[in-house]
Amino acid sequence: MNRWAREEGSSHPLGVHYLSRDQAYNFALYSKHATVVTLLLYGEDDFVHPLLEIQFDPKKNKSGRVWHCRVSFAEAKSARYYAYRVDGPPSQPGVAWHAFDRDKILLDPYAPAVFFPPEFDRKAARAPGSNAGRAPLGILERTVRYEWAGDRHPHHEHDAIIYELHVRGFTAHPSSGVAPERRGTYAGVAEKIPYLRDLGISVVELMPVFQFDPAEGNYWGYMPLNFFAPHHGYAESAQDCGQHDEFRAMVKSFHQAGMEVIIDVVYNHTVESDLGGPNYSFRGVDNASYYHIPDLTTGQLADYSGCGNVLNFNSQAVRKMIMDSMRTWVGDLHVDGFRFDLASVFARNKDGSLNYDDPPILGEINSDPELMNCRLIAEPWDAGGAYQLGRKFPGLNWLQWNGAFRDDIRRFVRGDGGMVGKMMLRLYGSDDLFPDEDSYHAFQTVNYVASHDGFTLSDLVAFNEKRNWANGGENRDGPSDNLSWNCGHEGHEGAPAEVVVLRHRQVKNFVTLLLLANGTPMFRMGDEMMKSQGGNTNPYNQDNATTWIDWTDLERNQDIFRFFQRMIGFRRAHRTLARSRFWREDIRWLGPMIPEIDFGNDGHAFAYYLAGASQGDDDVYVMISNGVEKTRFRIQVGTPGEWKRVVDTAATSPLDFVEDPKPMTSEYLDLEPRSIVVLVRARRGSKSTP
Repeated sequence: MNRWAREEGSSHPLGVHYLSRDQAYNFALYSKHATVVTLLLYGEDDFVHPLLEIQFDPKKNKSGRVWHCRVSFAEAKSARYYAYRVDGPPSQPGVAWHAFDRDKILLDPYAPAVFFPPEFDRKAARAPGSNAGRAPLGILERTVRYEWAGDRHPHHEHDAIIYELHVRGFTAHPSSGVAPERRGTYAGVAEKIPYLRDLGISVVELMPVFQFDPAEGNYWGYMPLNFFAPHHGYAESAQDCGQHDEFRAMVKSFHQAGMEVIIDVVYNHTVESDLGGPNYSFRGVDNASYYHIPDLTTGQLADYSGCGNVLNFNSQAVRKMIMDSMRTWVGDLHVDGFRFDLASVFARNKDGSLNYDDPPILGEINSDPELMNCRLIAEPWDAGGAYQLGRKFPGLNWLQWNGAFRDDIRRFVRGDGGMVGKMMLRLYGSDDLFPDEDSYHAFQTVNYVASHDGFTLSDLVAFNEKRNWANGGENRDGPSDNLSWNCGHEGHEGAPAEVVVLRHRQVKNFVTLLLLANGTPMFRMGDEMMKSQGGNTNPYNQDNATTWIDWTDLERNQDIFRFFQRMIGFRRAHRTLARSRFWREDIRWLGPMIPEIDFGNDGHAFAYYLAGASQGDDDVYVMISNGVEKTRFRIQVGTPGEWKRVVDTAATSPLDFVEDPKPMTSEYLDLEPRSIVVLVRARRGSKSTP
């Protein structure tokens, strides 16, 4: 068998693999419908004329639907890069819709790293014919094993605090304090780990780090070109394939600091867009296999992503590619989990309907032993109208971004009436969506107020109108659909002092409710220092100060940073707040003065008592009002002297979070308008922990 593989190549694994013992490379490419496949090897300088061309013999270099060959180092000469040309039949309406172009230079879908030659041109990939010298190429890298000795995967439960972070935006600004050559890189992020640890973060969620097209203009990275390569633009030494080791070093540093690393993955679509998009890789290799094409009369691609295409998860080859990608990021790059963008695409059947029971790709992920301990988070909707939040999503054990939590907490803090009942549900762990009786876990709801998509937390309390613009300066203002409220003045500029005070209080209200709620909390980078995007709710194309963290905001908003830090510490210290299951018999919901609660449109205040004994923790008493007038509350559990006031969002710093609180002397508290107070009662035989 080894002799046959040496002569013909091996059909597995897919991609290019360095075989040190045989002093050779093995190449394997999946294409069900191709009739001609040619491997191209390029040197250091000439990206138009390959050093070597090998046309695969289907009687020798093909097994099933995989084309393969073995090339010795001697035969490969000084080759550094590789690509393919692939030809096949024309489209057959009603049967299959192909996009083969015999002249197009194509990137291997399994390329471990991507090189963009100096003349790289996105337009050349969109036009018919050759794009030689202007196409992205795979990198041939004789990998030296990374030293993972001592690396340990941390895992957080009640103390899981997710921080959504954009690798470039986190340190690209000159104020970051990172050396110019490391700004906006994996290494730059690693330098800031002490800051994140000081803040109290335990899980970092990186916005997309898959290789994307640098000419496409998607700063966020949600237009992947390749699912195996870390993005070269986030590395100091990208041209030397250094992004792998720089990414690994960053992950290892996070692990040493006790933090998990999960990555936001875009497995639902690619950068090739619709039929008029660039032909970089998947389309030219085998359009009919890689993409979901419900209309075989026109070849129109399904578009449940809003980006022109979706991958065909009804194809075993596509599912295998996703599984191989995930195993690579876990096994080779040591990530701890994944957040799946538009995860409802996974549940789409061949006809576009939704599979609510057992989509094949989810079953394969859930049963894979290499992925068994990964944190899996779904964005349980797509751009085609699917909304599978909670029990509707077929990944039964997955965590999910809870859009209902986001919307309900925004409505409540804004001051909307009739929201008391909804807030109680969200604080409890959203068991209307993740039902306790069906054995869901409270931690499966990922609670958040703001994410990369929409207003920052600072802008949420400063704008009623969105201020979106394109890179060219085109204004796209209009009413916000983000449930925002500007606190009486539109925008940050010229805001009166009393408005600024109210905005800071509202931000603290959001943070307090987020960190008191059962579930897994998440917030976006910069919210802890009042990062503003000038009211832009969709800055996907803004690679500039609009989206970069301005670290001088930290100096200007120390009160907000301190409050975030203390509230995160409070949550991590009180395991009674975040449980595997729900609060159940430990919770008592109360009105401000009497046990009965006003759930009507005029109801703006409620309280709850959470007993901590079952968790070996303190008791917590929370008083909440979104009303516009002072509201009197009465302590209805225990005696005043047993309770200490730790949090008062209406107070100015440092009295908004008191490090050494004194016992209460009265059973009555008058809450300021739009404020929250948190009391703590030490469990017997212990000291209360703020």
